[in-house]
Amino acid sequence: MVGIHGLDTRALTRHLRDKGAQNGIISTVDFDHASLVAKARAIPSMAGLDLASGVSCDKPYHWTEGAWKLGEGYPQIDSKTLKYKVVAYDFGIKYNILRCLVDAGCDVTVVPATFPAEEALAMNPDGIFLSNGPGDPEPLVAVQQEIRKFVGKKPIFGICLGHQLLGLALGGKTVKLPFGNHGSNLPVMDMATRTVEITSQNHGFAVDLESLGDVACLGHENLNDQTVEGIRHCNLPIFSVQHHPEASPGPHDSQYLFGRFVEMMEQNK
Repeated sequence: MVGIHGLDTRALTRHLRDKGAQNGIISTVDFDHASLVAKARAIPSMAGLDLASGVSCDKPYHWTEGAWKLGEGYPQIDSKTLKYKVVAYDFGIKYNILRCLVDAGCDVTVVPATFPAEEALAMNPDGIFLSNGPGDPEPLVAVQQEIRKFVGKKPIFGICLGHQLLGLALGGKTVKLPFGNHGSNLPVMDMATRTVEITSQNHGFAVDLESLGDVACLGHENLNDQTVEGIRHCNLPIFSVQHHPEASPGPHDSQYLFGRFVEMMEQNK
């Protein structure tokens, strides 16, 4: 664990409050002030940075592992018992998302971020899942183009970066937040049920709802800063959330969203 001293933390807090989140550097090896400043300035801005391409899988793979159970560990589920075929796009996907999909009854095939939509549709899935991941969604123009090819053809569910990419694919815009939302205790309201849930979040960008016009409406709202926590298409079985319903060890308030995705696929069969 790294600690620092000799720093006016109140001044730092005021600076960040006024200027927004910024890159910084702490070193236990390099003690030269000028050198550290140069290294900090050399760190690229998150805006415009495509990180998802570097963390995606190289080729498709099948996933049938369920959530951890006391005394059992992670069970392997017989795919014959899983009713819904889902193609999950990997932009840096969390394994626990895949486990939650399996527990909801989904037979999941994970594909790379750049996987062609035509090949995904050829698998005849019941739904398309867009995963979480790092970086700025705007540079992923080719990915947005592929997502558009699913609209009106399959139910779609997106989480975090997948939510932002969906917003862009539907014609909207994203904005970089001055501080971002991070932590495991952030309140969110489901606008469909007016239920408040405590969520886990880790993001620096948000979807601009007004930019979507009458294509999509607010699905979830962050009750701390009123930013968009989720959208839903006004006419099609498509929705997404900014927070993490799969959060492990929790909170688990939002895990119902996997069931909502399954309901959409069932109704669309």
